[in-house]
Amino acid sequence: MPAELIVIDGPAGAGKSTVARRIADLFGAALLDTGAIYRSLAWLARGRGVAWEDEAGLAAIAAELRIEFQPPAEPGTRQRVLILSPLEAPERGPIDVTGLIRSPEISEGASRVSQHAAVRGALLDIQRAIAATSVAAGRGCVAEGRDMGTVVFPDAAHKFFLTATRDARASRRHKELTASGELAASGEAPSRSEVETEMARRDQRDSSRETAPLQQAKDAALIDSSELDIDAVVARIVAAVRGPGQTTA
Repeated sequence: MPAELIVIDGPAGAGKSTVARRIADLFGAALLDTGAIYRSLAWLARGRGVAWEDEAGLAAIAAELRIEFQPPAEPGTRQRVLILSPLEAPERGPIDVTGLIRSPEISEGASRVSQHAAVRGALLDIQRAIAATSVAAGRGCVAEGRDMGTVVFPDAAHKFFLTATRDARASRRHKELTASGELAASGEAPSRSEVETEMARRDQRDSSRETAPLQQAKDAALIDSSELDIDAVVARIVAAVRGPGQTTA
C-alpha cells in the first residue's frame, strides 16, 4: 500500500476499532486511535479534579497533552497508550494508561469531554501530527474515530463509515466488556440493557453536538456490519484500498 491515510468513522460498537487495528497490521501502517486520546484526556482530568463539563479547564489540559502510541505488548491486543510527562509529575516519565482508560466510566467521560469545541480544537494538532509523521515516514496511517473524514482529515485518500444496528452494536459491546472484565461505576459488570441504554445516550450526544457531530462524510464508503463479521468488513476495506486488480498489500 502507498503511504496513504485511511480513515474509518462510525458509532460505538460498530467494530471500527478492531477493524482499524486489523487494517493497520495488514498494511504495516500506524494506527491513530482517536478514542484513546479523548479517553486519556478524561482520565487525566478526573485525576486533576477537573470536571468533564469544564470546557476551559479541559482545553488547558488538552493543550499540554502529549500522547504516544506504541506496539501492543502481545500480538492481537490493543497498542499501548502513553501519556508523556504530565506537568504534575514530570519525573515519572511516560504513564501507561492502556488499561486505565478502558473502563465504562472513562468511556462516558470521553464522550462528555468530546462535546466541547475548545477541546476538539486543541486535540486537532495531536491527531494530525501523528498521521502526518507516519505518512511522511512511508508507513501510512489508519485513523479511526467519529469525525476523521469530515473534520480532522477531510482530504484523506480513503474514507469509510462503519455502522450497524443498535441491537448488534450493543450486543458486541456487552460481549467485549464481559470478556475483558470491565466494571461499571457500581463495581459490577454492566448488563446488556445498561449497555444499550448508554449506547443510545452516546449516539444522541455524538450526533447532536454542535461541533464535529458524528456523520458520514459525503465521499466515504458506507459499510453496514450488522450481518458481517470482522473478516468480511476487513476484506471490503482492503479491496477498496488496493483497487481493482491488486492482490497484495
